[in-house]
Amino acid sequence: MTSSPTTSPQPTGDRAVLLLRLAGPMQSWGSRSAFNRRETNPEPTKSGVIGLLAAASGLAREDPLDELIPLSLGIRVDQPGSLLRDYHIVSDYRGRPLPQAGVSTKGLQKPTSPAKNTHVTTRYYLQDAVFLAALAGHRGVIEALDQAVRAPAFPLALGRRSCPPTQPLSLGLREGSLEDVLREEPWQVSRRVREQYAAQCGRDRGADGPLYPARLDRSVTLEDPSGDDVLHDAPVSFDPYTRSFTSRRVRHTWLRIPTGFPQPDTTATGELAGPAEHDPFALLGW
Repeated sequence: MTSSPTTSPQPTGDRAVLLLRLAGPMQSWGSRSAFNRRETNPEPTKSGVIGLLAAASGLAREDPLDELIPLSLGIRVDQPGSLLRDYHIVSDYRGRPLPQAGVSTKGLQKPTSPAKNTHVTTRYYLQDAVFLAALAGHRGVIEALDQAVRAPAFPLALGRRSCPPTQPLSLGLREGSLEDVLREEPWQVSRRVREQYAAQCGRDRGADGPLYPARLDRSVTLEDPSGDDVLHDAPVSFDPYTRSFTSRRVRHTWLRIPTGFPQPDTTATGELAGPAEHDPFALLGW
């Protein structure tokens, strides 16, 4: 990768945005989980996305993250997916009692007393979710990351090793701000979801086929120094002995994004139109 960029503002021409399509059968983006209960956030964390980029770049866990920490992150929820609870039972393959949390004077974990040979752990995942991650930074770093994601040094995962991403993962580089890029990139969902959405719209047929809305609303989380929310998911180090994170400010909003339908619905003036507005009071004659 290129040399570490400075934290001072860069000219627009020296900056770019990398788009990643984060999709797979399962994802898990934990931020505060530990021990026997591993939860997932409803959308990707910055530590999870930076960890994916670090693995693609061939960085060891002990290596500094100087080039990755300054990147700004935006997440668009194209398909929220559903929550999956996975039930595990853990045992020692040698038949020995499982260790307890307490340790001896030598720093070794004590066996459970009375002996406990099985233990229950609970893991949570997001299934069938699709997210669009946009990372803004120095152009040289962004270009190197794009190449690394396309030919990763280590296997990539969506939060956990058991959650590999589907292709395409990298959608390439874009110009503009995080918000502008996420607003103009087409909806990244499967054909089945797109067809279900088309059926729900119930649009009339035009001369060349069905007419569907050209845009729909999707929630977005943008990294913003003046944002009104704080997330504690920005990595400082992935070193197992000095693993640490810090906080970052974000802004939550909604963006109208292109649906990608070839025959969008338009009004008589040529402006894009959404689904028909629902007025429950009209049913009452008000």
